[in-house]
Amino acid sequence: MDLSTSIIPKSDQLNADDLMAGPITVTIADVKQGSVEQQPVDVVLVEYPGRAYRPSKSMRRVMVNAWGPETSTYTGRQLTLYRNPDITFGKERVGGIEISHLSHIDAPVTVALTRTRGQRRAFTVEPLNVRDWMAELKLAGDDIAAVTALGKAAKAAGADTTPIMARYNELKAS
Repeated sequence: MDLSTSIIPKSDQLNADDLMAGPITVTIADVKQGSVEQQPVDVVLVEYPGRAYRPSKSMRRVMVNAWGPETSTYTGRQLTLYRNPDITFGKERVGGIEISHLSHIDAPVTVALTRTRGQRRAFTVEPLNVRDWMAELKLAGDDIAAVTALGKAAKAAGADTTPIMARYNELKAS
């Protein structure tokens, strides 16, 4: 039995406590204006409907540095989030969410982020290997169940499912 689903907080946002079981890789469905000044950005996630990722200013700086400022290009991109227990709020260590990997970058990206007033640290995100849907489709061969599962995963990731659906329809017709 996996207890990780029983410890999910009831919240409209992803929290650091959600990542106690380990990092997660998520797909961006949309980026919207947040509802409060302290959290001005809601990153809507395919995998967590109704619960936004609200990146800190530092993580927004990482995203802008890696992907540019125009959020309309972020849809379908992926990021790996993890819980950093050393994140502080004031003088207390409370833990927070940071990004370890981003899709759509070819090499690691390092950004100088403010750690405390007057003190900076180098923060690096690594490239996220995005799934090669066509290679996986080829590997699925004539297995209609594998093609179906691949189609569902591609749709959830916001990928183009046209070739997968075409292959599914071919297999279904034969």
